[in-house]
Amino acid sequence: MAESDWDTVTVLRKKGPSAAQAKSKQAILAAQRRGEDVETSKKWAAGQNKQHFITKNTAKLDRETEELHHDRVPLEVGKVIQQGRQSKGMTQKDLATKINEKPQVIADYESGRAIPNNQVMGKIERAIAVPWGPPLYAPPQNQ
Repeated sequence: MAESDWDTVTVLRKKGPSAAQAKSKQAILAAQRRGEDVETSKKWAAGQNKQHFITKNTAKLDRETEELHHDRVPLEVGKVIQQGRQSKGMTQKDLATKINEKPQVIADYESGRAIPNNQVMGKIERAIAVPWGPPLYAPPQNQ
């Protein structure tokens, strides 16, 4: 038993201050009083909701005059859909159920608010039996 020395104490791990405690104003001042080196740095836009900064292109974007928007279904197409639906004796809801769409979709197409979708247009054409010929809607050709 000569190998064990009962007077010696070995500390395996001493818990230091947590991250929040180490960053507190009191902890920084205490470390400075003890003469320890303290490094502080201010983070840019810390604690603010500034994730993006303004670039030089902002003014260029402001001067941009081209209006970008989606083409809508022409009112003539809406009238053809409405007349075909009414000739079959269907309501908007009946037509929508028949083509597996929401009634609002039919209302949008008939009022000209819808963005044309070829699948929906094809289903409407088949449901109201538009006579074969040109499709109800052909997108404008870019030249």
